[in-house]
Amino acid sequence: MELQQLVDRIASEVTPGGSAADYIPALARIDPHTFGLAVATLDGEVFGAGRYERPFSIQSISKAFTLALALAENDDVWTRVGREPSGSPFNSLVQLETEQGIPRNPFINAGAVVVTDHLGLGAADRLLEFLRQESGNPSLDVDPEVAESELDHSDRNHALAHFMASYGNMRNPVDVVVREYVRQCSIAMSCADLARATLFLARHGVRNDGTRLLGVSGAKRVNAVMLTCGTYDAAGQFAYRVGLPGKSGVGGGIIAVVPGKCAICVWSPGLDARGNSVAGVDALDRFTTLTGWSVF
Repeated sequence: MELQQLVDRIASEVTPGGSAADYIPALARIDPHTFGLAVATLDGEVFGAGRYERPFSIQSISKAFTLALALAENDDVWTRVGREPSGSPFNSLVQLETEQGIPRNPFINAGAVVVTDHLGLGAADRLLEFLRQESGNPSLDVDPEVAESELDHSDRNHALAHFMASYGNMRNPVDVVVREYVRQCSIAMSCADLARATLFLARHGVRNDGTRLLGVSGAKRVNAVMLTCGTYDAAGQFAYRVGLPGKSGVGGGIIAVVPGKCAICVWSPGLDARGNSVAGVDALDRFTTLTGWSVF
């Protein structure tokens, strides 16, 4: 089956469900039944269906890219954040005390705040420039309404950051780091943009211009952490159903990587109880079932 026929079939079969994230008011207003799907091949060609060209808030999908940018500099970030699944909600404070301010992995909120702190001041602008280059869309930007809404409701993220600071695991002022973190989560991209931007992980670390962001081993490690930790505390279920490295966000998007073949992005704002897109997981399940493409 050709990829365009495949994405059209999947779009016609999935039924969006769940509820949009309500703790960020700007996200709660989005129709949870919207659906888009894009598949980008290694040469950057995109096959899409539904609202695959409509921008949405990438939220925690940003964490996969900031981790890659941090690892492109050095492996030092692993001294400040772990690589194990948390088994707890993405904004949980519980494990930080027992593990002395070291977040369990870079994809829970505490871990992503540490990665943002590790990248330093201007982290959000660095991420934005990288995403513009990899997606081929120079107009990408932060959605100011989402950023303001999220910052106004960021008490938990401030608490996480202050708690880690009490253990010496923050280098920059908490307010500055949380603002950078909120800005990176509030970048708006379409499924087509995100699928193209994720291709460097399908190309084993090689960017769209042919230069290398990560070595083969580095790209493998990002994909591995995405597989084991990328969908909050439902990573085991996601691996069972989909069988690909993936990273979700509460804006309803999910990116997924088929190493050596393609990158995928699906978007539907209706979330399940774990914060993952209901239709998005279903669509990726169908994709790997119909193609037989999986890391297993």
